[in-house]
Amino acid sequence: MLKEFKEFITGGNVIEFAVAVIMAGAIGAVVKGFVSNIVMPVVGMFTGDVSLADKKYVLSEAVSDAAGKVITPENAITYGAWIDTIINLIIVGFVMFMIVKAYNKTKKKEEEAPAVPAGPSQEDLLAEIRDLLAKK
Repeated sequence: MLKEFKEFITGGNVIEFAVAVIMAGAIGAVVKGFVSNIVMPVVGMFTGDVSLADKKYVLSEAVSDAAGKVITPENAITYGAWIDTIINLIIVGFVMFMIVKAYNKTKKKEEEAPAVPAGPSQEDLLAEIRDLLAKK
């Protein structure tokens, strides 16, 4: 069982998957930063210079005591943060699509490189056999 595990863990698929997970995390962080720091301020400009992530629908207000300490926190639907997440998902999906598209383009070129010279067709071989039989 230990030998099987060693073969599994050192196999190419596991290592490729681990690299893919690490790269996806890094790409996700970069795209999230892009969305939060570049895209959302532009979207906020069209929504009246308000951060979309701050948009919410309050179901019940926070309850505080006389000293200002919050006894019951606010209960709200933060739809702006959800919209921010949807935009983030769309951009991450687009970036991953572009990466896979570029990868597939390079892979096709590698597959096309070793062109095997074309041999005689089936009809040519049959005609050659016919001619040899006719000579006998």
